[in-house]
Amino acid sequence: MNTYYHMDGKTTTQERDPLYNLEQELRIRGFSPKTIKSYVLYNKLFLQFTDKSPKLVTNDDIRQYLISLKDKDCANSTLNVALNALKFYYRQILKRKFFFDIKGAKKTNYLPTILSKEEIERMLEKTTNPKHNFLISLMYSAGLRVSETIKIRMCDFDLDRKMIMVRQGKGGKDRCTLLSEKLIPTLQKQLTLKKPNDYLFTGAGGQGHLTAESAEKIVKKAVELAGIAKKVSCHSLRHSFATHLLEAGTSIRYIQELLGHARLETTQIYTRVANTNLQTIKSPLD
Repeated sequence: MNTYYHMDGKTTTQERDPLYNLEQELRIRGFSPKTIKSYVLYNKLFLQFTDKSPKLVTNDDIRQYLISLKDKDCANSTLNVALNALKFYYRQILKRKFFFDIKGAKKTNYLPTILSKEEIERMLEKTTNPKHNFLISLMYSAGLRVSETIKIRMCDFDLDRKMIMVRQGKGGKDRCTLLSEKLIPTLQKQLTLKKPNDYLFTGAGGQGHLTAESAEKIVKKAVELAGIAKKVSCHSLRHSFATHLLEAGTSIRYIQELLGHARLETTQIYTRVANTNLQTIKSPLD
């Protein structure tokens, strides 16, 4: 967003926007574009809900807004994002002294959707477009987030060491993850066609990188063709990567490193869906 100043010293409409400083501060502090978008959105929706100036907002206004979100069946995680967005704006930007008695919603523990190896094989068999097939293969084999996958550049692959450098992943952190040997021949061919700084997955017309929305459509189409009834997204491939490694006996600490999780507790959710311990137990029906 650009700022324009008048020679007469008057402020522009842009400067008078109560959320302009919020967006600028978030950008300065290095928040991700996704977080910036959601923080600005929830603050905008809140001001529309209260129909008040930010300087007149009260604790009760916040509570009523959160209740309205809950009435719309918003998940607890959504409520917490909204609350954090409001806290950041009113505490950090406007220096308002409330919120202290408003607690976040109880975290809901959902189990991730895991695809079996057979289901992933079916997805790949049914995906005949080479680019789409490679996208699915890369996300699953390396445990990449969709946002990381679409921004991978040719220089991020180390074919000799069979490693991928994930640059500025979630939280602005770099990490290394696995490169499947099966993908190396295709990458070798791509390296002769692209420059080191080119994106592996280009967008429409060869401009920029593929969008996350396009990647999600590719995965959903593969799921449909494979006849899989589960609710699957790109992130399901990352969940499946971690679960299959755990089932194969890989240390959870190594999986944490490959996924780029800051906290081991985040990675431990896969112990709840891996069938490693369940394999020795037989169903009463059997």
